[in-house]
Amino acid sequence: MNNLDKLKEEVNNCTKCNLCKTRTNAVFGEGNINAEIMCIGEGPGYYEDQQGRPFVGKSGQLLDKILGVCGFTRKDHVFIGNIVKCRPPDNRNPLPEERESCLPYLYKQIETIDPKIIILLGATALKGLIDPNAKITKVRGQWLEWNNRLVMPTFHPSALLRNEKLKHPAWEDFKNVVKKYRELVNKEHYSEHC
Repeated sequence: MNNLDKLKEEVNNCTKCNLCKTRTNAVFGEGNINAEIMCIGEGPGYYEDQQGRPFVGKSGQLLDKILGVCGFTRKDHVFIGNIVKCRPPDNRNPLPEERESCLPYLYKQIETIDPKIIILLGATALKGLIDPNAKITKVRGQWLEWNNRLVMPTFHPSALLRNEKLKHPAWEDFKNVVKKYRELVNKEHYSEHC
């Protein structure tokens, strides 16, 4: 059993906050455990809670499509996780104490996977990992540094589904990720559209 398997078992049995009482499944995350890119979202929604997998609803389908256009797949290039591992009731934002209980798991995931690039999907991920007072509308599209890693904050796919105007800036952010991936990981990385 590798370190991530042990951590997953710990997450699946976690009772550190009240979200454990209402979850169907904890959602540890999935993807390449040696990924150079890690996407971090807010927390599981209904479908993720049902299946125990991250980003499987409409937002997840859009994320997979965006990653695909960039030449990335969950299997080969990306690991996807969340700030909290259990679904907040009615898809509300995670409470500060819920985030605090769960963040050590995310830190261990990041440390173990050791990605070069982290993509923060939405305000909750930005506030949870970087700065509780940060505004996604102010910092999205700018490279930040966190623990010697490059971080690209961008809009959450659910925001893109609600507001078409956000799609263009989010696409620009992902094009920057592809460019940085070519600089840091594979200068031959192929993407048809960027």
